[in-house]
Amino acid sequence: MTAFELPWLVADVGGTNARFGLVASPGARPSQVAVLAGARYRTLADAVSGYLAEHAGGLRPGAACLAVAGPIDGDRYRLTNSPWAGSVRDLGVPFAALLNDFEALALSLPHLDGGELVSLGGPEPAHGVKAVLGPGTGLGVGGLIPTGDGWTPIPGEGGHVTLPARDDRELEIVRALRAGGREHVVAEDVLSGPGLVRLHRALARVNGVTAPDLTASDIVARLDDSLCAETVEVFCAMLGSFAGNVALTLGARGGVYLGGGVLPRIVERVRTSDFRTRFAANPDMSSYLEGIATALIVAPQPALTGAAAWLAQRAAKELIS
Repeated sequence: MTAFELPWLVADVGGTNARFGLVASPGARPSQVAVLAGARYRTLADAVSGYLAEHAGGLRPGAACLAVAGPIDGDRYRLTNSPWAGSVRDLGVPFAALLNDFEALALSLPHLDGGELVSLGGPEPAHGVKAVLGPGTGLGVGGLIPTGDGWTPIPGEGGHVTLPARDDRELEIVRALRAGGREHVVAEDVLSGPGLVRLHRALARVNGVTAPDLTASDIVARLDDSLCAETVEVFCAMLGSFAGNVALTLGARGGVYLGGGVLPRIVERVRTSDFRTRFAANPDMSSYLEGIATALIVAPQPALTGAAAWLAQRAAKELIS
């Protein structure tokens, strides 16, 4: 028995693509997953209708949870990198809720199995506060707190803190970025897909060489090129320092997890980089950080899993009340 009629609709809506799935029962993983190009649809409601018609046989879900990459205000959303905006009530679903995309990613963490995570060092993940961060179009950060009846996600804007620069070379990179017009260099300026491009250009300036204009995909695909390889190494090292700061800020003894679209393309490079060394390299709290697990999420659609977990938790609460 459940408080919401089954099946449930879950979605992970970004600026380029919208990913959808159906949940057949509480605790089940999303099935009938499909990725739709946002440009094909005028509104999010149109994309939902398209998914249900094309991939779900026209059925009508009894509840929905949508993770969106943009600000949320109650039932209203506005995507950061898409013209889609409106109310979740426009979907015509009896119960529909919104989550920030990193809230959904955080909620997926207790439900990911070993094959969906790659260890980046430290002990086995413990029960406790967890942190998740991810370089993609931007740099997302979130947390997850265990409560008596489940988990509570913590959204935030941690990607906009000042970029941690540890040594003289990284300070030179910051100076190069400032010379290029970024007066205050925040973490997202470097630790993201677009940031990887900025870092490549900044390192070229620091090294006194001319570099071709490359995309983030080009850079991670050309690791036999010395400048591209150095760019990825510096990226992973600075990401380690940033992740350590997040762990200390949240007290994330339950583990720090990396998501986003950039890192799954370079899993082995991340594993062999200075990420973990820099994560724990704090002059006062190194033993604290060494006791925290770090892992890279390689699950294909973790935000859908998180949205499904949120619906199951909410349905249980509704049933009890």
